Amino acid sequence: METQVSVILPVHDAEPWLDECLRSVLQQDFEGPMELSVFNDASKDKSMAIVEKWKVTLEGSGIRVVIGGHDSPSPRGVGYSKNQAIAQSSGSYLCFLDADDVMMPPRVRLQLEAAVQHPASIIGCQVRREPPNSTERYTRWINQLTSNQLLTQVFTSNGPTVIMPSWFCSRAWFLHVGPFDEGGQGVPEDLLFFYDHLRKGGGVVRVDQSLLLYRYHPSAATHSVLETTIWTHRVHFLEERALPHWATFTIWNAGRQGRRLYRSLTARAQRKVVAFCDVDENKIKKGFYCYEDSLDLTGGEFEDNLRSLHLREGQDFLHFS
Repeated sequence: METQVSVILPVHDAEPWLDECLRSVLQQDFEGPMELSVFNDASKDKSMAIVEKWKVTLEGSGIRVVIGGHDSPSPRGVGYSKNQAIAQSSGSYLCFLDADDVMMPPRVRLQLEAAVQHPASIIGCQVRREPPNSTERYTRWINQLTSNQLLTQVFTSNGPTVIMPSWFCSRAWFLHVGPFDEGGQGVPEDLLFFYDHLRKGGGVVRVDQSLLLYRYHPSAATHSVLETTIWTHRVHFLEERALPHWATFTIWNAGRQGRRLYRSLTARAQRKVVAFCDVDENKIKKGFYCYEDSLDLTGGEFEDNLRSLHLREGQDFLHFS
């Protein structure tokens, strides 16, 4: 039978987590034709021995296993590995999985149902964090965004509004948008793909059930991406997609982050800022900013423009944090 779903699994030195990850593939309650596509990105530990062991078990249960990879001295990165795993796979739908995460048994089945209904969307899901208290605020944000906020908070979040290890989409839509950026370590390939997905009219849907154990640990690839890199991409996407439609706007946050946003905008976008909005009484009662009170600021044009802006309560705003 033609493969319906390919689980896309890039692997790099994932020995501590692979057994649990691969067991979760075996335990899926989806009854259609499914395959696992593994791409080894220059692992130096016993990851591939674990994959080969599980290949026998998985194929004995009817799950085809495709294995590729390279043994170069250095890894090529997550974007490259995902692209290669997709290229060697054959499923009509792609289910992305990180080697340090665990799928709940109904994940493939429920996300496939949503993907069939939304063929031009990235399908995410709610997650459970491990350790449970590692990123409590972030986990609440992932799980509680409304369907409308999955799109509106794209402009103010640090990453995609559905996290990459929970992504599920049709192969046809992926090929329409992709591939992933292959710049390697330090490149937010998921965020860049997500932005391209939205540029091409893609939707964002979340299955409101916890279908993934999302693991937090110091060696996770996401830690290699600098905050300044994410910030630059966020501001660029904001200026490209939102600000051209606004004659003026107010920045919510008159502190360091609000000033940073203003400073990061082009001169044309800066001229659209009519006020900073804040709830800090000490800022509001001053009524305006003076350069002398903001010694961390630089740039004469910024200082002159900022001096002319005032603080307001209760206006339409853009909240950057």
